[in-house]
Amino acid sequence: AFLLSCTDGINGTVDWKTKQANSFIISRKVAAGKKDVYTIFSKVHSDRNVYPSAGVLFVHVLEREYFKGEFPPYPKPGEISNDPITFNTNLMGYPDRPGWLRYIQRTPYSDGVLYGSPTAESVGKPTVIEITAYNRRTFETARHNLIINTMSAEDFPLPYQAEFFIKNMNVEEMLASEVLGDFLGAVKNVWQPERLNAINITSALDRGGRVPLPINDMKEGVYVMVGADVPFSSCLREVENPQNQLRCSQEMEPVITCDKKFRTQFYIDWCKISLVDKTKQVSTYQEVIRGEGILPDGGEYKPPSDSLKSRDYYTDFLITLAVPSAVALVLFLILAYIMCCRREGVEKRNMQTPDIQLVHHSAIQKSTKELRDMSKNREIAWPLSTLPVFHPVTGEIIPALHTDNYDSTNMPLMQTQQNLPHQTQIPQQQTAGKWYP
Repeated sequence: AFLLSCTDGINGTVDWKTKQANSFIISRKVAAGKKDVYTIFSKVHSDRNVYPSAGVLFVHVLEREYFKGEFPPYPKPGEISNDPITFNTNLMGYPDRPGWLRYIQRTPYSDGVLYGSPTAESVGKPTVIEITAYNRRTFETARHNLIINTMSAEDFPLPYQAEFFIKNMNVEEMLASEVLGDFLGAVKNVWQPERLNAINITSALDRGGRVPLPINDMKEGVYVMVGADVPFSSCLREVENPQNQLRCSQEMEPVITCDKKFRTQFYIDWCKISLVDKTKQVSTYQEVIRGEGILPDGGEYKPPSDSLKSRDYYTDFLITLAVPSAVALVLFLILAYIMCCRREGVEKRNMQTPDIQLVHHSAIQKSTKELRDMSKNREIAWPLSTLPVFHPVTGEIIPALHTDNYDSTNMPLMQTQQNLPHQTQIPQQQTAGKWYP
């Protein structure tokens, strides 16, 4: 059993009307005795048919409780099971859903919801949606088909449409029948139409909104579009006056007299309300005037036929390689002639050089050669003036310190007392009256 409730403190009660035992149409009685469709709800999970109307919000709830009984081990009567279950929905034969149909499930422990507004193109064409349930604990699966038969709606589309942005709601909260019924009741109280439909619901995240911070119970926000058959009320028009437009440009809240009728449950951002009057919309098509910067129409593209003749690219290949190779060869020959065949030589250089410069150059070379030869012959006798001849104490003749084959390159420049082997130590006076050698 599927129970829906909605209160109306303004004009009567809300009735629920079933069709084909599996789809529900929310309708509201009005003074004229007419009924206007708000939205269609369905909560069946077997292979059933649903009959939504084009341009009217359609909602299908995938209950976890139903699918729990299809996964083994089957629970006994009265037994409570809380397995995590997720759902996958797609159009039969395709990997994704139709463009107008959306799906949301927050956690594996919450129900999934299919929602959207069928388009006029889908009228009369059954749309088969495959619903696959996954038990994340046992990895069992169950599959059902949902056949959506879109019907044409009266007065579709409605000429006056308004889109509200509700800041304190998430999309799954707004899709609840009680919440949506309360919102439509508040809109009907402000607008006073004879026919009012919920056209579509869109999450703010799908419009480029940012994910709210997990503080203070912040919500994502949701856009709700409704349509009616009467012009907009003066209260809804208040947002278009210059004072409220200025306040919106300054990020201030506009002053709306009917905001208190929504404030008890819904926080509406009046700066983001959109009012569309389809009766005043004109065609935006403009004839294109040919002029500067606009190319003439070349007609439709005609691809080449399949009977094309094959083309030989061998000649093109040879030309592509031969021309660069020939240019490179010519450049190489010119460079080789310049480097090898145009050398002047030493004789020609000397003939063009002044004699004085050649003499200076020859003298430098000769001096350099002599210095190099002298540096190679360093084994010469030391001058006698640098050698001691007599012993300072005994007066004996001291032989030469170095022989002829002595390596003079290791000879220190100055001889110290430690370097002289024949030096006699002079006695030093250590204490009074005593001498030590």
